[in-house]
Amino acid sequence: MKLFDMTGEIALITGSSRGIGKAIAEAMAAHGAKVVISSRKQDACDTVAAELNAAHGAGTAIAVAANISSKEELQRLVDTTANTFGPVSALVCNAATNPYYGPSAGIADEQFRKVLDNNILANHWLIHMCAPAMIEAGQGSITIISSMGGLRGSTVLGAYAISKAADMQMARNLADEFGSAGVRVNCIAPGLIRTDFARALWENPETLAHVTRVTSLKRIGEPEEIAGAAVFLSSRAGAYTTGQTIVCDGGATSTGGGT
Repeated sequence: MKLFDMTGEIALITGSSRGIGKAIAEAMAAHGAKVVISSRKQDACDTVAAELNAAHGAGTAIAVAANISSKEELQRLVDTTANTFGPVSALVCNAATNPYYGPSAGIADEQFRKVLDNNILANHWLIHMCAPAMIEAGQGSITIISSMGGLRGSTVLGAYAISKAADMQMARNLADEFGSAGVRVNCIAPGLIRTDFARALWENPETLAHVTRVTSLKRIGEPEEIAGAAVFLSSRAGAYTTGQTIVCDGGATSTGGGT
């Protein structure tokens, strides 16, 4: 038995033209999955899909641009996947937004709503678009990329942290709802990862110095270091794991803020 084999799986990963999402798509393709690359820009998606097809054979990946803030575009994404490869069997909700960095009193209402809409509501929409086919098949995996921020207080990432904590609760709720049908729902909570999305954090010398000081491994993470957890949760290796949040933070939440 190959525990991490994803042959036959149809994996849809949002926000997969770069960063953590791209690393997950690459890992899933390497483990045999058919992969759907999606982000807002079609050309960026096309580039990643072409790389995966070149590396793993024609027909491994397709590119379908979609804005997660649009319910209609998400439905088109799911429908295009089904028409090309078949129903989604391994969903990874990775795309997210964070338009504000600072104390909670300074965030504009429209910014707060955008965070909640893109980081919670969009995941709710996409999951419920994919879940019926998984339930009918009697199996499937749904993984939400949350954040270490959802596990601890923050003076500068308040709305984002709230949304990521909500994603963890969404996973627990849906794990209970879908479990009897064999469908698993989990979260991954990364720490600070070297991505464009988190560039404002790791390019700040003071922030980088603080994070590395209070993290057990004394460094920030790389996108590919999150991909393994996603493959685990989406393959036979994670067949008895549901309703959980796997924290991949280099030990940042285990130190208690110590040195």
